[in-house]
Amino acid sequence: MIGRLRGVLAEVEADHCLIDCAGVGYVVVCGARTLQRLPAPGDEATLQIESTWNAESGPRLYGFLTRDERRAFTTLTGIQGVGPKAALSVLDVLPPGELAAAVAREDKAAVARANGVGPKLALRIVTELKGKPLGDVSFTPSAPGVHAETAAPVPSVTGEAVSALLGLGVAEVNARRAVDQALIRLGDEADLSAVIRAALQELGR
Repeated sequence: MIGRLRGVLAEVEADHCLIDCAGVGYVVVCGARTLQRLPAPGDEATLQIESTWNAESGPRLYGFLTRDERRAFTTLTGIQGVGPKAALSVLDVLPPGELAAAVAREDKAAVARANGVGPKLALRIVTELKGKPLGDVSFTPSAPGVHAETAAPVPSVTGEAVSALLGLGVAEVNARRAVDQALIRLGDEADLSAVIRAALQELGR
């Protein structure tokens, strides 16, 4: 079972990338948001991997830049009717923290923005995710009579680091990519100041 790949990013296609690890090329299926945040072809890339097996198509690798994204993917695919393609679509429009907030608000419309996710499936996703953990955040159901907005997740180190870089005038796509690469280098337990310093190094500042 493959859990992580680190190698040279050889190709990036519409729905997957190819990572060359010591001469072996691994085809990794990724969401559009992940593909947009990858480094340039020829550079080193690290992806968190979820391996699946299908009787018809055989093994398949799904790649994510952070462990939280991979955990969200596995949680989503555990819901009846949510396949890998739909799970990736949800994460394209709602990263883990934003997905947690949408679930807390019972915002079915936000989930239904994902390609291939209709209103009924969006309702099932929101209903079944309540109370389930997702990395550093969890989908917490609101008590009867309590407005769902009170259950919003605590801001993550990723979000705060990206905000700090935005305040320095860095474009959002570059800020997110730099923070993701910093977390890959430092690990998910790194503190905010260390992540910001490493992200600035990624940006060459």
